[in-house]
Amino acid sequence: MSSTTSAASSAAESESTLIIIYTPEGGEEERYDARKLLSSEASIVSRTVDMRWAEIKARLVEDDLDAMRGVVWVMKKRTNPTLRYGDFDPGVDEMVTRFDQREVANYVTEVLKVKATDEDREGALRELESNAADPDAAAILIKEMTDGGPKAEAVESPTSTSSEPSI
Repeated sequence: MSSTTSAASSAAESESTLIIIYTPEGGEEERYDARKLLSSEASIVSRTVDMRWAEIKARLVEDDLDAMRGVVWVMKKRTNPTLRYGDFDPGVDEMVTRFDQREVANYVTEVLKVKATDEDREGALRELESNAADPDAAAILIKEMTDGGPKAEAVESPTSTSSEPSI
């Protein structure tokens, strides 16, 4: 990881919770946003995986299997209340985390603040694009923010009322 990616990642991780994409073998892709958990659900995840909520959020960024499994399990229980944790055992390659549009915007803002060569900055932004829940939308947002387009001004303006769609 380049120093640009590392510095931006550290800043973005402090407030990031990610989209968890679960694709069971032979099944349809399912997306879960950890920000949508209720506090009672976050407590259940914390107790189940034996981590504090702050640690779970930090470990989601690292694609930690226990953190992802706990969040997805609790969210699946909304529609399947009898689902037991031991019965939800996805394969190691069936879950990944990705940034939503708000997180992409935050990350781009941090990358642009870091002193780096254009090559390092471009590499960090390419990596970000590939780690977005919607890579096409991320590419557009990155272009707008790095070209000084309307979204760059909206993200930078503290009084802006625009909001980024969440994926």
